[in-house]
Amino acid sequence: MAWVILAVAGLFEVGWAIGLKYTEGFTRLWPTVWTVLSMAVSLGLLGIAMKSLPLGTAYAVWVGVGAVGTVVLGIILFGEPANAFRIISVSLIIIGIIGLKFATQV
Repeated sequence: MAWVILAVAGLFEVGWAIGLKYTEGFTRLWPTVWTVLSMAVSLGLLGIAMKSLPLGTAYAVWVGVGAVGTVVLGIILFGEPANAFRIISVSLIIIGIIGLKFATQV
């Protein structure tokens, strides 16, 4: 269950990272509200997941899920480049996340 909670925490991290773009420097109310709520939920769920997962593993996976999701949505929503080097780099992050999952006995 900790891994599911951690994955959801990572998704909320994506939410606040993307939301941060829409806040326009925290000058827009509703994007700012969504971003702050997403931050709180993400950190709260990360804390819950860390009760039973190793600190380094949980944090690395949380950051990795957030990074991968943010890159993918940046490409989709903002037209950021999707060149081969970026795709390979994101793939390596995914491989790292999978490796950490298999390396952790829970």
